Formats: sequence, C-alpha cells, structure tokens
Amino acid sequence: MSEQELDETARERLADVVSLQPTKNGELQDRWGVESGSEVHQYLEGSLKRFYYRDDDSLIRATAKAADLVDVKPGIEGDGETGGPRVVRVPTLQVGIIEVLAGRESEPQSVVSVLHDLRDDGYDPEVDDVRSALRSLESKGVATSIKKTVPTFRLAVDRDELEVEARED
Repeated sequence: MSEQELDETARERLADVVSLQPTKNGELQDRWGVESGSEVHQYLEGSLKRFYYRDDDSLIRATAKAADLVDVKPGIEGDGETGGPRVVRVPTLQVGIIEVLAGRESEPQSVVSVLHDLRDDGYDPEVDDVRSALRSLESKGVATSIKKTVPTFRLAVDRDELEVEARED
C-alpha cells in the first residue's frame, strides 16, 4: 500500500504512532479502542508496515517518511544532550505527572504517592492510568523506575532540560 492509498483511518492511526512514539501495543490499543494488542500488531503489519519499526527495546516508532506524510510532530524530539531542551509531547495526565514526580536526585515515589500528588494538584485519574502513564514516560526516557518492594519512579532528567507540551488526548 503506497502513501497515496492510505485511507482516513490509516492516516489517523499513523498520526497516532508518530505522536505517541516511542509507544507500545497497549498504548495504541487504548487510543484506537481495539480489543487487544494482537489486533494492534495485525493492523500495523497489515496497513502500516512501511511506516513503522520496532527499536532495540521493541518500542514502536514511526519512520521519518511517516512523520512527513501525516505532518504530525513526534512524541519526543532531541536527545537532551545537545544543550537545548528535549521536547516531549504527552497527554495531559503525563504533563501533570512530570510536574509532581520526584526530581532526578530525590527519593523516588510509588505509583500511589504520585496518584495522591496528582489529586492534590486537581487531577482525578485512576491508579491504573497513573501506572500506565509512568511506564509510558519511562519508555520515553523522561522517568526512571527504581526497583524496591514496589516499583518507584522519579524523573530521569532535570525538569529544566525538558520542554513539555500537552498533546490532545
């Protein structure tokens, strides 16, 4: 299927891959409202095979051609090592998490601790949504997980190294 042959659904889903990258089947499953990660994989392989790849960590990333085709900014830009800020485009809940999550040198927080801090800041997410958002931020290199009795998290980069943009959910 050539880029000219992509139907509206395929273009929208490709735009999701670009804007969410790096991402996982589960995140796309939630976005697309499909039943399983297997269904996501089948769609990617059947309709978008030329426009995505899996990196060394098996995360889904869009090709440069895909980003140009759908004219959507990727989920992350820059590597944080060039002196400029690393741009991260994330859903509103993840913006809130970045604002409240323990800093790089601070004691890491549990998922429940982050949940309480979010609620103190006016958010009202479910614990599973916070857990999923933390894992997504971890896959983007923004947060890191420190293994203790329960997984705990803190920022992987200094806040001033990030430029965070809220993406439409």
